[in-house]
Amino acid sequence: MKPVIAEYLKKDALVIDVRTPQEYARGHFAGSMNIPLNALSSRLANLDRKRPTIVCCASGARSAAAVGILKSNGFENVINAGPWTNTLDASAT
Repeated sequence: MKPVIAEYLKKDALVIDVRTPQEYARGHFAGSMNIPLNALSSRLANLDRKRPTIVCCASGARSAAAVGILKSNGFENVINAGPWTNTLDASAT
């Protein structure tokens, strides 16, 4: 998965972290956007459906749900990075 994340990052992917603001404040990928999962549906109009998108959270469960929401709303180039720390590991490659 990390090579795929690295490929997306090279394509200027948007990184959406769907954890709570409190979790996000304790650490996150630089440049990521914090949109808690429960607010994602109401923020879709502000996102570029054509831009490669990486979704992350604490373990991968919330980001998997977020990927489903995004794909069902016309986002095609979306991947689930799982834990947000995977974006850090991938950006180092």
